[in-house]
Amino acid sequence: MSDTQTNSVLILGASSGFGEAAALEFARAGFDVYGVHLDRRAGLKRVEEIQAEIESIGQTSRYFNINAASPEKRAQVLDEIAAEAAEGSVRVLMHSLAFGTLRKFIAASRADEMGPEQMDMTLTVMAHSLVYWTQGLVARDLMGKGGRVYAMTSSGGDRVIPSYGAVSAAKASLESHCRQLALELAPRGITANAIRAGVTDTPALRKSPGAENMIAEAERLNPYHRLTTPEDVARCMVALADERTYWMTGNTIRVDGGEDFVVSVPS
Repeated sequence: MSDTQTNSVLILGASSGFGEAAALEFARAGFDVYGVHLDRRAGLKRVEEIQAEIESIGQTSRYFNINAASPEKRAQVLDEIAAEAAEGSVRVLMHSLAFGTLRKFIAASRADEMGPEQMDMTLTVMAHSLVYWTQGLVARDLMGKGGRVYAMTSSGGDRVIPSYGAVSAAKASLESHCRQLALELAPRGITANAIRAGVTDTPALRKSPGAENMIAEAERLNPYHRLTTPEDVARCMVALADERTYWMTGNTIRVDGGEDFVVSVPS
């Protein structure tokens, strides 16, 4: 490992949406960026642009185009980071993986119903992988006192919409994992919190059935009458990475402009 201590952030899902915004915002705050993403050739140009912007800010970036749910690939990436990074230098882990199955549990045709493989894949990618990446960082002494673990959740953690069943289960599981990690990481001085963003127009949202209706309803209900943006969330996470937030852990933190608690607004 290097003897030079430089704070860095490891972002899972770093090529778009929340992950992209966080990469740039943390770079502006003086963090080097490790990004994990899974993109085909068409998406790699945007990854190159993100890295170029990070480096124009004056920070280094290294991106890995892998399946973040693969144990072998995860170990390979963490070993490579450990070979060049100082102990405790990964100050922030951000989990923003959005890849799951949008199938109903009960469908007109059994062939269209949620099956074990789709359910397991969704939960593994969108929830359980948080635990495994955290374990890997801690085992390699890459994250220590002052570390911050963030996981992107949504109101789907305690609500249901058609075809969102497996993703909803994953979000609920992710929030539970954050509470458990908060308990077990406390002796190491590491906090873990879930970040519940408001409805945000991201590529992941656009893949959801009824996305347009969700966007319209969020704009109507939000006290600010606009959607949450990835930049809103990224700025909050950078602020929460401050050393003075050491006593905030195990929470599900709303970053939504007040959207989640509004039932209706006057016409």
